Amino acid sequence: LTRHKYGQRSEHLNVLQISLLDEVVDADIAAIEAELEQLKTTPTPAAKRQPKRAPLPPQLPRTEIRHEPDSAHCACGCQLKRIGEDISEKLDYTPGLFTVERHIRGKWVCDACETLTQAPMPAYVIDKGIPTAALMAQVIVAKHLDHMPLYRQEQTFGRAGVPIPRSTLAEWIGRCGVQLQPLVDALRALILTESVLHADETPVPMLAPGKKKTHQAYIWAYATTPYAELNAVIYAFTPGRSGQHARDFLGDWQGNLVCDDYGGYKASFKQGITEIGCMAHARRKFVELHVTGKSQIAGQAVEYIKQLYNIEREARDLTALERQALRQDKSKPIADALHQWMQAQRLKVPNGTATAKALDYSLKRWAALTRYLDDGAIPIDNNRVENLMRPWALGRKNWLF
Repeated sequence: LTRHKYGQRSEHLNVLQISLLDEVVDADIAAIEAELEQLKTTPTPAAKRQPKRAPLPPQLPRTEIRHEPDSAHCACGCQLKRIGEDISEKLDYTPGLFTVERHIRGKWVCDACETLTQAPMPAYVIDKGIPTAALMAQVIVAKHLDHMPLYRQEQTFGRAGVPIPRSTLAEWIGRCGVQLQPLVDALRALILTESVLHADETPVPMLAPGKKKTHQAYIWAYATTPYAELNAVIYAFTPGRSGQHARDFLGDWQGNLVCDDYGGYKASFKQGITEIGCMAHARRKFVELHVTGKSQIAGQAVEYIKQLYNIEREARDLTALERQALRQDKSKPIADALHQWMQAQRLKVPNGTATAKALDYSLKRWAALTRYLDDGAIPIDNNRVENLMRPWALGRKNWLF
């Protein structure tokens, strides 16, 4: 009933399904009233402890402000003696504080040979430009990490008394991108030394110069696994979703690629890359059926997969060899039972139904979904890179043209 009243239109129930609810509404209301009565008689738990305030970071600079009495003599006329002090710390912040570096280069001349000597200017990202490296780093981090569009940064700087046009900020971003390309190349080379990688892609709106409408481009993410010593992710922007973009990035890399079922990766698997399926995607198919009540067997599949994830929680802090041994001992029997159960249920389910599609998704990719059982360095799903994609979803809401 809640789904019908408040859910998305695509998830609404039809009239025949709604009529089925009338038979159980009275029973549900009675059960809720009984539960409320029980809660009224249940003693409330003891009040939670008040959280303890954490100390302020010791590395922050501190300014001491001393407060002492106006006089060192008591009201009775006697001399006061200091016996100690109380210290309390307040956290302060100065927003939008601009400073100006004045570079003064003295000119020195030799009267004998008439030679002029002057110290050279330090190297800057933009020669003869006004921004320091710190200011450009602020603009880059605000735009690409905090997803603050340049027009909002323009407003922020204007409130601080230094209006900087967004066209100038955009030029700074472009110049920095060129200068930082060697670091991007070094990070790519470092990531491609890993034997297991995550990959995913998400759409982003692109406004090309001269066009008055947006075009759907893509951000691709390539990340190391949670078990790798290297904690890194690299994002690659492309104007489309063609699998050639992934092949261009991976180059001659041969390893295990954890990804979803997007067809763009299939050509890479024919060139020596090993496909690792995402158990979270397989589980999601059954969860969608289970929560909408469209399948009687979806709940059982979710329970099987839940057992696999419980074992992964145990293996989180183990070494790769220990994790592989644990998976072979506990996870493999569960996975085999799940596979047999899926095969048996598929014979009972008509073709074309949502349940059949969910079963087919897992059965057709079963080898890829269970390769993690044989290698402790491979994760069970692609959730790590999907979480790394979450900031881009926030960015899409901020980047309204």
